[in-house]
Amino acid sequence: METSVEEKQWVENVSIRKLQKTDLPALEWDGEYTRYREVYLMEFERSQIGSSILWVADKPVNGIIGQLFVQLNAERQELADGFSRAYMYAFRIRPPYRGAGLGTRMMHVMEEDLIRRGFKWVTLNVGKTNYAARRLYSRLGYRVVAHEAGRWSYHDEKGILRNVEEPAWRMEKFIAQVL
Repeated sequence: METSVEEKQWVENVSIRKLQKTDLPALEWDGEYTRYREVYLMEFERSQIGSSILWVADKPVNGIIGQLFVQLNAERQELADGFSRAYMYAFRIRPPYRGAGLGTRMMHVMEEDLIRRGFKWVTLNVGKTNYAARRLYSRLGYRVVAHEAGRWSYHDEKGILRNVEEPAWRMEKFIAQVL
């Protein structure tokens, strides 16, 4: 997709920064993701102790239009081991802002930050039916390395345990030579 100069200009004006606690309500996207309220709070708390990094794309006037989370360590060492491998997840761009390069820019910011921290690999899971995201990741150098059952659970905003099954592909990228 060819992007015009005007489209590229707004993308450059978007601030990609670390999530602040006051940003948490904006992650719910006007009620669409309210069910993840407790998950977002838990992830923010993890970021405060250095276990994860939470990025947001903040567009002047419009507010939070994207998010990208990174776990630095996880129980599953093949996803994130705390020193050479990190796990990227919860990556979304609001639909009206997709296709203009913001997702690519957010991925580059995340990768550059991980390289500065000494990480060499990024892993991620992408839903098997999320063809657009898989195309983006492939274009950015990620390759499929495994099937993931995609089973996980969370407590929604009412405290009800929700079980999710999202079959996915695990993808990874060697980033140590990117900079």
